[in-house]
Amino acid sequence: MSTGGIARGGNVSLTKENPGLSAVAVGVEWDRTLEPALAESLTLAAVLCGADGRAVGRESLVFWNQMTSSDLSVAALDSALGHDVEQVEVFLADVPDTVSKVVFVLYVNEGSPRRRTLGQLSTCRVRVLDAESGRPLASSENLAASFGTETAVLLGEVYRHREHWKFKVVGQGYSAGLRGVTDEFGLTS
Repeated sequence: MSTGGIARGGNVSLTKENPGLSAVAVGVEWDRTLEPALAESLTLAAVLCGADGRAVGRESLVFWNQMTSSDLSVAALDSALGHDVEQVEVFLADVPDTVSKVVFVLYVNEGSPRRRTLGQLSTCRVRVLDAESGRPLASSENLAASFGTETAVLLGEVYRHREHWKFKVVGQGYSAGLRGVTDEFGLTS
């Protein structure tokens, strides 16, 4: 089932509607007319979370510096499928039972003194694809319209619902950037 334009808070069933779905690619698409420094500093990350909503461990953050989760169920892709700029693949059957959801975060990886924010984006969508066929399964509305001073945004989450997997669009911004995200999910001491 292909859907488009899911609003914040909306969700869609992945495995119930697509029996046999074994892996999804969750990606982000943003406007490609950005200043190069901002475009190059945007990074997609994933956090594997337990039933309490917190990261299951320090090794559960998947991003440019740690390309796979320790259990190999979640991995950043070297090259994205379709129109996405960056993607993370989730092997659904391999996700440990202790993980109830995988959250996806886009953040500004600041390396320069010039402050960049997600408010500079005019387009930002999170998408879910069948990782084997590349077929679109879900796509969010344009989330960029509500961005301001945020330097990180929780785009969405792939989560367990009874015996199936679902996807939910979140769109929650963090002005504290990746630090705010890691604090919320218990990845800082």
